[in-house]
Amino acid sequence: MFRETMGAAIEGARTLAQMDELSRQVWQAHASGAVDDAAAQSLAERLHERRGSIRAGIVPVGVPAGSVSLFPPRRRPVSPDRIASRDRRRLLACSGPMPPALASRFTTGELAVLRIVADEVSEKGVCGLCIDAIAARAGVCRRLAQNAIRLAEGDGLLTIQERRHQGRRSDPNLLRIISREWQAWMRRARRNQPKGGGCKSLHPTDKRVLTPGMNRPAEASKKLPERQGRLGDNGSRQPVRVTDTAKVMR
Repeated sequence: MFRETMGAAIEGARTLAQMDELSRQVWQAHASGAVDDAAAQSLAERLHERRGSIRAGIVPVGVPAGSVSLFPPRRRPVSPDRIASRDRRRLLACSGPMPPALASRFTTGELAVLRIVADEVSEKGVCGLCIDAIAARAGVCRRLAQNAIRLAEGDGLLTIQERRHQGRRSDPNLLRIISREWQAWMRRARRNQPKGGGCKSLHPTDKRVLTPGMNRPAEASKKLPERQGRLGDNGSRQPVRVTDTAKVMR
């Protein structure tokens, strides 16, 4: 009697939830001894066949299978020059953005990101760049820039102020450096920067050297060398120092 009733219920089921309930009742009856092993196995096979028929008749709601999605997957931005990006992040990481004891906790790409943040904080007091701009300047991807900032926040080096707006696009987060050791390092680096753009002050050029005719030796009237002496009685030449320019000119 139970076998016939359960068979009719299986044929009349229309949803997978009903099939799960009927399967539970079959095995409960088998556990209580109301159905033997052969009958329970037969009902389980009918449940499996009926469940497959119900699944085949289910039609997906929304975009039909095989059609183009209304929301295509977002493409990850790729650097147009990966070699230049690699060299840029290596240069930023080796420029000493933070004390060695702190820098040892981060990778090369993370140090490049923190260098961009430190430069903005040193110049403006707070870093308000969006994450895409920070990643582009550091030569890394967006996810690495986010991880570097989160790691620095977890180590207590900086704070992140979120600026969310309900119903419209949120503003970029504000990053502030709170590590005293890092701040002292930034102040020392700012003092050691050369002033005036790093150029040496130029001295005016001696125009007499570049003016034609001015690089000739001094005239004889201004500076006269010692003249050769006259011949003496014994035929030797005696040196005579000229002391009076007027006499020599005469």
